Amino acid sequence: MSLYFRIASYIKPYWLVFGVAVAAMFLYAFFDIFSIALFIPFLRALFNPGAAAQTGDSRVDEVLTTFLSWFVDLSGAPEVAVRGIILFMLVTFALKNVFGFLSQYLVAWLDQSLSRDLRRQVYNHLLSLDLSFFGRTRMGQIVSRLTHDIEQLRQLVTRELAKAISSTFEFIGSVALMVALSWKLTVAAFLVLPGMFLVWGPLLKRLRRGDRSVLNQAAEVNSHIQETFSGIRLVKSSSAEEHERTRFRDLTGRYFRTFVRTERLRALAPPFSEMLAALGTAILLYYGTRLVLFEGSLSSEIFIVFIAGSTKLYSPVKYLSKLPTVIQPGLVGAERVMEFLDAPVEIRNREDAIPFPGLEREIRYEDVHFEYREGRPVLSDIDFTVPRGSVVALVGASGAGKTTMVDLLGRFYDVTQGRITIDGMDIRAFEIRTLRQALGIVSQETVLFHDTVRNNIAYGVENASEDAVVRAARMANAHDFVMELPDGYDTLVGERGTDLSGGQRQRLAIARAILRDPPILIFDEATSALDTESERLVQQATQHLLEGRTVFVIAHRLSTVQQADQIVVMAEGRIVERGTHQTLMAESGVYRRLHDLQFLAGDEANALAPPESPE
Repeated sequence: MSLYFRIASYIKPYWLVFGVAVAAMFLYAFFDIFSIALFIPFLRALFNPGAAAQTGDSRVDEVLTTFLSWFVDLSGAPEVAVRGIILFMLVTFALKNVFGFLSQYLVAWLDQSLSRDLRRQVYNHLLSLDLSFFGRTRMGQIVSRLTHDIEQLRQLVTRELAKAISSTFEFIGSVALMVALSWKLTVAAFLVLPGMFLVWGPLLKRLRRGDRSVLNQAAEVNSHIQETFSGIRLVKSSSAEEHERTRFRDLTGRYFRTFVRTERLRALAPPFSEMLAALGTAILLYYGTRLVLFEGSLSSEIFIVFIAGSTKLYSPVKYLSKLPTVIQPGLVGAERVMEFLDAPVEIRNREDAIPFPGLEREIRYEDVHFEYREGRPVLSDIDFTVPRGSVVALVGASGAGKTTMVDLLGRFYDVTQGRITIDGMDIRAFEIRTLRQALGIVSQETVLFHDTVRNNIAYGVENASEDAVVRAARMANAHDFVMELPDGYDTLVGERGTDLSGGQRQRLAIARAILRDPPILIFDEATSALDTESERLVQQATQHLLEGRTVFVIAHRLSTVQQADQIVVMAEGRIVERGTHQTLMAESGVYRRLHDLQFLAGDEANALAPPESPE
């Protein structure tokens, strides 16, 4: 039941709107039933002139005739009584539709309010989660739960809940009218109702499994679409279009088969329910005819109105009988959304966390160990110090743990053992937000959003002035090419910056870092994918960032790190050598072997001399 309570909690802030909507549903159902009851005096006035003011044997007939006589002259000429009853019917239908419109409008408003709130809550929580969550969760799954699953939950909380309440009112109103007209016929009408509920019972568990499988398959399709088109350059360069078509055909085929199989189960019950309703109507017609013609205990107008009222009974009963299966997609969607909402935020501020005061002396890794999964170490026995204002280079083969080391500095992950300190204080003592604001990261894969050049440079910097943005772009050697774009700084760069070259994207990333003015810089393979000219421009731009800052440089090309104050050589998650370029070359160890291999491969054609200063 906890899931139902959690779902109901989303309605709580809108209890007044929800209450008014429920009241409107009740009044709609009341006037709907009342409009049917009005046919009793109408039929009596039409087929039994002069008897419109008389009351029948039923209590409802007596109350209705008494009430109607306050507004309509039932004792006069038949045509006057008929005309008055028709006008009263029109007023009743008008009121019914006013409340019907009001209930539908309020439900739609509530519908979108809940959807908006839930998406915001899930989105905000996702932004709070750690990188480890995104490492183990496919992006398509995240998108699917933010869109398709929340849509299913929205329909459950509003549309299906509203329809269930409305159907309940219709059912109660119909039963009340039928009992008031004839309790014998009401008992006959209820003979088939248990069968409607029994039809759906055996299908519930299978439908729940089927609906979960459908949502999972839909998420897999979304994931494939996103992965394929995010890597469309690789797909085309590998001539793998047919391979991706085959994979997509298999995925959509599985989704199709799962969906159709589940809907086949769901489609079994309505025909049975319809036949049971037809059987119930047949029983009423047969038994009611006997009461009217043979026993004389029921007037014909009462019998006709009872049949009309019974038709209002079966519709809500059919819906309520299949409600447990109708809500299955919403319940499954709710479970999947709640799984995200319940995902723990593993990296959070301590209660006594303080704002990061800045770097004064040094950054130190003290016996640092780290593992993404228990029992599978990524870093072990990491011990080294980075003095303030120095440049440290991390080199080694792919998978050696270089990027993980700098990720730990920003607390994108927390160390498994040991600690990282800044000026002697464990970085876990600082507020995460202020600590990360002290970092400037320029990586090989520059992240640009589908926004203007200006907003991409100023990303994360509130109230950045135009002059500050332009100045940062000039220092990053980006201003000239920006001014050549169609709209200058107002040009949209395209999703992930696809309208720009690699070198241009990197220079915008450097401009972003310059604008933030961080004391600690991290260059993660920032120039490895660039051509010689773009690399030269980027290296010139980085000189403006290096002055007076503490810098971590991750690089495969050793030509880019020879001027570092300290080179840390890593292998299999451990530090195997540490020193300057000259001392490491003299030791003839791992660094020397890596250097010679790259030299033989021609990498030294780009041997690092201090980058030229921009004119």
